[in-house]
Amino acid sequence: MTPPRVLGLMSGTSADAIDAVLLELPDWPALGTGQPLHLPAWTGQPRGRVLAHTTTPYPPDLRAAVLRAIRNEGTPSDLAQLHWAVGDTFAQAAAPLAARADLIASHGQTVQHHPRPDPTRGWTRPATLQLGEAALIAQATGKPVVADFRPADLAAGGVGAPLVPYADWALFAQPGVTRLLLNLGGLANLTLLPGTDPARVQAFDTGPANCLLDEIAARADLPCDENGALARAGQVHEPTLAAWLAHPELHAPPPKATGREVWTLDRLPQPAPLTLPDLAATATELTARTVALSLQWLTTPPDEIVIAGGGSRNPALTAALTRALPHPPMRTFADLGWDAHGFTDATREAAAFAFLGYAHAQGWPNTLAHTTGATHATRAGKWTPAPGAP
Repeated sequence: MTPPRVLGLMSGTSADAIDAVLLELPDWPALGTGQPLHLPAWTGQPRGRVLAHTTTPYPPDLRAAVLRAIRNEGTPSDLAQLHWAVGDTFAQAAAPLAARADLIASHGQTVQHHPRPDPTRGWTRPATLQLGEAALIAQATGKPVVADFRPADLAAGGVGAPLVPYADWALFAQPGVTRLLLNLGGLANLTLLPGTDPARVQAFDTGPANCLLDEIAARADLPCDENGALARAGQVHEPTLAAWLAHPELHAPPPKATGREVWTLDRLPQPAPLTLPDLAATATELTARTVALSLQWLTTPPDEIVIAGGGSRNPALTAALTRALPHPPMRTFADLGWDAHGFTDATREAAAFAFLGYAHAQGWPNTLAHTTGATHATRAGKWTPAPGAP
């Protein structure tokens, strides 16, 4: 019997591209067998393997429209058009790998995430919005699709993020090792895996990672601060850093989640005009300090810190993290040999949502309620059948 294969589609808060990851799960039950959840034994490698990975950049006009939606600009008509345009682009990203998959799991594109009411922003209730119509993906690929993962947790009283900890536990938890996975995407989030007990997993957003750096780079007509060049050319401005570090969200205990609605330069105090390199150096240091600050909430100190996401390829950011974080060694997926199974900083999140889609299809709850603050674990995601399926 062929092991289950799920195609995960992911575009993060940087809103620059869609990662498509084909995840094979040879040690897990076949789809549709109705078997209960049971964590396979640890063999020294992740409990799955990435067979293929593609990255589809957003066309510039589409990315600009996504960023406008994140900034709460545009009309309901614009948003409806964007929802379907993003769906078309996700379908195009899925096309090269879809024939090899049994199922597609699409995170979609988050444009608004309001984990708690905030009258200062006009948020009267928790709400979240991910764009990318799943029916278009199903129609284009002929495969069933699980999409829109965040609402179920939010409806159950959680903050709707981070959702990857369930998949992190399923794929990467190792007996006898306390492992901290640190994702440096547009935002930074962590998952603490103390052995294989899911009840001891901790996970939450720590603050900004690349989102502020991307804003600063855009002011220099650059797509990102590649190799940390801007930050390395500048100096940290301590008064600005202190003002940013005073943000109340950074000092709230988990469960907590955040978004680009919070971490944007227009909403942050700037005590003095800064050059773009100095802004970049200060934003880089902010990420490192906020990650370090977040460790106070961990109940178990990690044996190792494993970094992933686009920020793990930024030497200015990794150097700042090395200065800010305590003694546990900081490793990459390659350092652990996981790249031999296709797990890299670029594939981890899309693979995680592939696993969440697989768990949904198996009928398993696929969230960890204690990490999001929900009243119960949920079977996150919405099922769109393949065309012509009953």
